[in-house]
Amino acid sequence: MTLRHMIIFRTVCEANFNITKAAELLHMTQPAVSLAIKELEQYYGVRLFDRIGRRLHITDAGQNFLQYAIHISDLFKDMETGLRDWDSRGILRVGASITIGSQFLPGYVRAFSSRFPGTDVRVVVEQTDRLEKKILHNELDFALIEGTAHDPNIMSEAYMDDYLSVVCPADGGWKQGQILTVEEFRKQRFLLREQGSGTREVFDRATEQAGFTVTPVWEAMSTTALVNAVINGLGIAVLPNRMILPAKESGLVVTVEVEGLKFQRNFYIIHHKDKFLTPSAQTFMELCRKYGEDCPECDNNG
Repeated sequence: MTLRHMIIFRTVCEANFNITKAAELLHMTQPAVSLAIKELEQYYGVRLFDRIGRRLHITDAGQNFLQYAIHISDLFKDMETGLRDWDSRGILRVGASITIGSQFLPGYVRAFSSRFPGTDVRVVVEQTDRLEKKILHNELDFALIEGTAHDPNIMSEAYMDDYLSVVCPADGGWKQGQILTVEEFRKQRFLLREQGSGTREVFDRATEQAGFTVTPVWEAMSTTALVNAVINGLGIAVLPNRMILPAKESGLVVTVEVEGLKFQRNFYIIHHKDKFLTPSAQTFMELCRKYGEDCPECDNNG
């Protein structure tokens, strides 16, 4: 059993279990692809595919083998890329959830690039759940997210505290610091971040623990859109405190409290548990851990 066998098996799976398509992608003949699959099954003594009619259907053993094949082939690709790009100091692939990507990541990248101008930092800003998938498929070296990762193959390290604020229109009869009962809070029209975001996950977890759920009247990926909707009196939002400070300082919105409800969270650095972290990746991660010490806008009390 060789790396070639694993790449062939992975390609068949990624080609929707179509031998003909996989052979084309691999520039091989169909019999050669079929033989490689047969050799794998004989080597391990298990069925990787059920053959029903003219279609392949992956078995549980095949699903398990696929995870190893993805990880091992990606690890080999990492080694190849790392060694070939060694002289130019390589590429660093960083992911960030939307809040971190819009407010903190530009500063992180600027600080890192000033110290290591030879490293090409490539950034992806996505929903937290999509970043996790990219980590699992080795499309990112590490990511910065709001909340912990869900897959046991992903390592999570808290690196900064954060909290969400309940945001209301300043001209809607609300007072800064006003305290609501849970019942008063539940009756509001909610403008929330979309499902899959770290911000929404914190909100849903807090309300579920308090014994209720919320159906928002508005969902958006853009915090700015939600703040503007609040300003226009369309409802209230629960958003990262740091993201609503400009509107709050301008007197356009106020923040209120809810009895017994706290929307606390951490920002996390995540990476695959088996990922080889290059010196540049480790340096970037350490910069993120220490950045808040020299960053006035990172003060939690702001």
